[in-house]
Amino acid sequence: MTVPRPQNRRAIKPRDVQRPEFRPRAAPRREAYADSSAEMSTDMEAVPVKSRRGLDAFAFFVANLQTGFGPFLAVYFTQAKWTQSDIGFALTVGSLVSLLGQVPGGAFVDAVRSRRFAAGLSVIGISLSAFALAMWPSFLIVLLAMAAHSAASCILTPAIAAISIGLVGHKRAGERLGRNASFSALGNAVAAALMGACGYYLSNDAVFYLTAFLMVPTLIALSFIKPGTAPAPTRRSEAMMDRPKDNPLKTILTNRALLCFAACMTLFFLANAAMLPLVGSMLTLRASETATALIAACIVVPQVVLAISGPAVGRAAERWGRRPLLLVGFAALPIRGLLFAYTDSPELLVAIQVFDGISAAVFGVMVPLVVSDVTRGTGRFNLALGAVGTAMGIGAALSTSLAGIMADHLGSHSAFLGLAIVGLAGFALLAFIMPETRRIEGA
Repeated sequence: MTVPRPQNRRAIKPRDVQRPEFRPRAAPRREAYADSSAEMSTDMEAVPVKSRRGLDAFAFFVANLQTGFGPFLAVYFTQAKWTQSDIGFALTVGSLVSLLGQVPGGAFVDAVRSRRFAAGLSVIGISLSAFALAMWPSFLIVLLAMAAHSAASCILTPAIAAISIGLVGHKRAGERLGRNASFSALGNAVAAALMGACGYYLSNDAVFYLTAFLMVPTLIALSFIKPGTAPAPTRRSEAMMDRPKDNPLKTILTNRALLCFAACMTLFFLANAAMLPLVGSMLTLRASETATALIAACIVVPQVVLAISGPAVGRAAERWGRRPLLLVGFAALPIRGLLFAYTDSPELLVAIQVFDGISAAVFGVMVPLVVSDVTRGTGRFNLALGAVGTAMGIGAALSTSLAGIMADHLGSHSAFLGLAIVGLAGFALLAFIMPETRRIEGA
């Protein structure tokens, strides 16, 4: 009897049996690729509708939260008999924390594994700050609450930008950021209307209680954004992210386009940050009973403009480039300052806020988009966004104190004229020095 020869034993050795590929388990960490430097092959339809809608709602409710810390503070402080210098000092404390926290906040978002965790932590911090303002409105508590709010915002802003670009990729970033700006504007408008009604029919304290409560729907919206939904990066982007990174400080300081943009934004916020609080103080002195409602209207008008034009600005940025739209946004600021200086009617002060809506529509899209352009391929998007935020914080910190001093010693008319001149200087710097940053694909 012939015994059949066994088959090739090598074919049945366990070590040669094809093993399952376990690398796909790393997929949930795709959120780490939420950096505009990655060249992502993306399709809007590939992003789950649940995550897109969740980001829409999150942008909406985050704007609700931030509205409570806007011009309503000037009304709150003025009715508490604070001087313009004291109001300016309190606002400057928050701005200084923003100044010092922008770069660490961006670096934190770059380093943390989950952008959603960073965003949620910031939302909780902002909500607790509003609750503290309502419960314990002493000078020290106000300063601490302003500092906590600013620190949380330093993390929240780059986290939202990273989540957004991580969902859709760089090619669709303008459109997505425009959509964010639109929903943010709707949130500001709705919140301003609700908070204006609370201040008018209830009390100014109710504005901050409402702000604190908005933490709940904001966190619920955040939970719908899934971390594993970002489009997978291409081989090219993986190679760029694996390569050794340059020194972070060197990346920032040697980027001429980034430094120029930061200088322009410093001048813009030096002129812009104090305008609406100054208008709020003027309205409170001239029409104290309706000041809260008028301030709410001053917020709603530009937000309506932003909500309507935000998506169009995002699309136009991809079609025409960044620089033409930036020029429009900068030009609206000195015009607004001049009109405020020569207007006494409360109704006209509200109407002038249309120009603020034009600027808001441009910068709501352009700031993260331009930073994304100039840092593409470096892996330093959030850090650079924090650096530009620092520049903006410098302007905002100086703006409120400078405008307060000018208003106390020279009058509101001169304060608005001075802010308009600073805004004109920012426009000139942008027109003559700032380059176009849009990259044409395939060029």
